[in-house]
Amino acid sequence: MDSDRGGRGGGGGRGRKNRGGEDRNVRLSKSMTYALRHGASQMGLQMRADGFLFVEELLAHPQFRSYSLEDIERVVVTDDKQRFKLRSHPEDGRMEIRANQGHSVQVRDLELKPVLPGSSDYPAEAVHGSYLSKWSSIQQQGLSRMKRTHIHLATGLPGEDGVISGMRTNCDLAVFIDVPKALADGIEFFWSENGVLLTAGDAEGKLLPKYFSRALRLRPTRSILPLQ
Repeated sequence: MDSDRGGRGGGGGRGRKNRGGEDRNVRLSKSMTYALRHGASQMGLQMRADGFLFVEELLAHPQFRSYSLEDIERVVVTDDKQRFKLRSHPEDGRMEIRANQGHSVQVRDLELKPVLPGSSDYPAEAVHGSYLSKWSSIQQQGLSRMKRTHIHLATGLPGEDGVISGMRTNCDLAVFIDVPKALADGIEFFWSENGVLLTAGDAEGKLLPKYFSRALRLRPTRSILPLQ
């Protein structure tokens, strides 16, 4: 779960902060996140079925004209959650970019890897980060993908070995999912390229409470929450 608020691409040198103290790289990352996950069509950008669009088209947009390919490369390489994939187009070599997950628009070919029972990367449990203020609703109705195409799950809590993405670090609620139980009921799970576990949920876009294995309050101290 990542912040998707699109920031304005402003001027200024590398690393310069605006009046709100926000780093130029952070602003670019937020703008890229919004464009590549949600806003490409509204912005007049041509995103293909696989989620890629050409970097030159992105940089030609007014919101990105103060940035360069070098700026985008730096954000992609230094992003701690590996939100983006940058590559050369296989036919003409032009640079293209996409978001690895988190879309609210339909992207048919994200190179997602299906989770299969018995495979080496088959998780017995996964965790969704949320907020205690939403626990009453989640406890009764389950998790919902909302306007996104998938519910995002991590393999553990932030800071644990190998966990780089799938949950915002400021979450104070962790809901653990019994993945084998959900799979047995026909709910599909996929791995994104940056190690986030994704599911579209059931026909209504939900993971119902019957798939919850446990829930934790994360702050101010960790404590177990009753599921019922």
